[in-house]
Amino acid sequence: MASLKKFLKESGFVSVKMKRTPTGHLEISATLNGVKGRFILDTGASNTCVSLDRAEKFGLVSEASEVKAAGAGAVDMEARVSGHNSLQLGRWKKSRLQVVLFDMSHVNHALTSQESGEVDGIIGADILKKGKAVIDYRKYRLYLK
Repeated sequence: MASLKKFLKESGFVSVKMKRTPTGHLEISATLNGVKGRFILDTGASNTCVSLDRAEKFGLVSEASEVKAAGAGAVDMEARVSGHNSLQLGRWKKSRLQVVLFDMSHVNHALTSQESGEVDGIIGADILKKGKAVIDYRKYRLYLK
């Protein structure tokens, strides 16, 4: 039987390295609108998100959203939406991407209190679905097609 890596490569998937943080999260490097950043891979997050205070860093133009953000112990947070963005994970690219912006200070506070660094955002299930994602937890690899 062929290895998972070989099978996925032959099927047109690209491999993206991840690392496990001291908090047990999977961290991934991503390029959003041409700017590198640190993101957590979160299979339970419905959308890819960026911290409101990082909007300028990534050149995100946003508008108010009627949808409230929730997660990581916080609910009913004001959220903004930014469309027409580009995201690159390794060699995998997606354009015309919508991201949700919200105050992630509670997330970064939790990370830093556990001696893990702050992140710029979260890669959510929207990207995992678009990329037909396969996650190799043993080797800390994300495969996207």
